Amino acid sequence: MRMCAIVSYDGTAYAGYQIQPNAMTIQEKVEQALSKIHKGQKIQITASGRTDSGVHANGQTFHFDTNLAIPEANWKKALNAVLPNDIRIKSVHHVSDDFHARFDAKAKTYQYYVSNKEDNHVFQRNYSYLVRESLDLNAMQQACTMIEGEHDFTAFCAANNGVKGTKVRTIYRATCEQMKDQYIFTFEGSGFLYNMVRILVGTLIEIGKGNRKPAEMKEIINSKDRATAGKTAPPQGLFLVAVTYN
Repeated sequence: MRMCAIVSYDGTAYAGYQIQPNAMTIQEKVEQALSKIHKGQKIQITASGRTDSGVHANGQTFHFDTNLAIPEANWKKALNAVLPNDIRIKSVHHVSDDFHARFDAKAKTYQYYVSNKEDNHVFQRNYSYLVRESLDLNAMQQACTMIEGEHDFTAFCAANNGVKGTKVRTIYRATCEQMKDQYIFTFEGSGFLYNMVRILVGTLIEIGKGNRKPAEMKEIINSKDRATAGKTAPPQGLFLVAVTYN
């Protein structure tokens, strides 16, 4: 039978989600946990997508197949008992045999946290990007409205992206809000290119600093040229918040 799980993780100690040689990854740890439950049998998981080294998740989704007759309600407890403390299963439920965590996803939501003060708090350094300069919230909000809609986001995709096919994506929501000395960027879309959110945030921060005008966001999108966009914001401020299915 096929199971779908929602997992949260602190990506600080990991070389990203996807298994790779000579590096500790989220996928590796989850598959090791499933193997223990299955008495050594190798169980492969398929996630909604990858997250990079240092990136976190509150709502990553993956599916796996099992022949164990474990009650649905017991899977969460069983997995969390053998997973490291920085990876926590939030829920597990039965799905149809043709469900696919990646291909059936209709939308993903990411949030990026920017700390805007003189010095970073020691307990926030792995979960936000410190920007000391003053930021213009209104300018960043104006630029966010230009991100929304269907666009070719080639300018916001890392050069070594390996993406085959179209780079057209639909962004349903792009917002920036301020909570005291923190700025929170939220992006909900049909899908995202490699480093897309981090490049969008890096560009929005340049707009917030006054180094670019909000209207330049539309020009950058239309250019389809990575060199016209801003720097890639660091990974630690990024969280995969949720994956939406029908």
